[in-house]
Amino acid sequence: MDLRLKGKVAIVTGAASGFGEGMAKRFAEEGANVIVADLNVKGAERVAGEIGEAAIPIATDVSIRSEVDEMVYAAKNAFGRVDIMVNNAGYTHRNGDMLDVDEATFDLITAVNIKAIYHAALAVIPTMERQGGGSILTTASTAGLRPRPGLTWYNASKGWAITATKSMAVELAPKNIRVNCLCPVAGETGMLAKFMGEDTPELREKFRASIPLGRLSQPLDIANAALWLASDEAAFITGVALEVDGGRCI
Repeated sequence: MDLRLKGKVAIVTGAASGFGEGMAKRFAEEGANVIVADLNVKGAERVAGEIGEAAIPIATDVSIRSEVDEMVYAAKNAFGRVDIMVNNAGYTHRNGDMLDVDEATFDLITAVNIKAIYHAALAVIPTMERQGGGSILTTASTAGLRPRPGLTWYNASKGWAITATKSMAVELAPKNIRVNCLCPVAGETGMLAKFMGEDTPELREKFRASIPLGRLSQPLDIANAALWLASDEAAFITGVALEVDGGRCI
């Protein structure tokens, strides 16, 4: 069986843990060369080391344009091209009253969840256009489709990401650049405690009870969905906000 991403080069941000780590490893299993980008350089080095020669770690603050440019340059310098850009890095505030979120936290949420998509677009689209196409994928959230109280500013940032995905998809279609996003339900990642307010068995059970398939998401769930959207199997799919949520949005 042919590898689904053979010969392709992918950049994954926030790849030192959680969903990003799952995507980076799954992409590499299917033949891609991967830039493992994260603010946590030690984590990125660990993930890249576990993948092997097909991966290169790079310390990247996605809220800073120059660092995003350096990330894309590193991919082209090492592997000659960029076929897949995954905007996965994210940040949230703790579940609670919207009025209690301070401005610095709000600014960080918008910088990482919103502005980073802009930075990545400016950095990678010209390269993809010269190559004849590419795939841009963003990790949004069910929070952007079915927002619940307690995470208002985070929810809004993910709604922005979904709208940006759809608008970019239409504008970039003539360039053969597909743009999609994933909408995971909360999963076993480092941000889970903030999503719930605190991480207790009781809160986990309450959250699981709201998911028809009866469990939180796992990195492999998201990685498999990302793999399909990034692959040529999804060549006619663009502008989609794919729910990977065990039925949570129903």
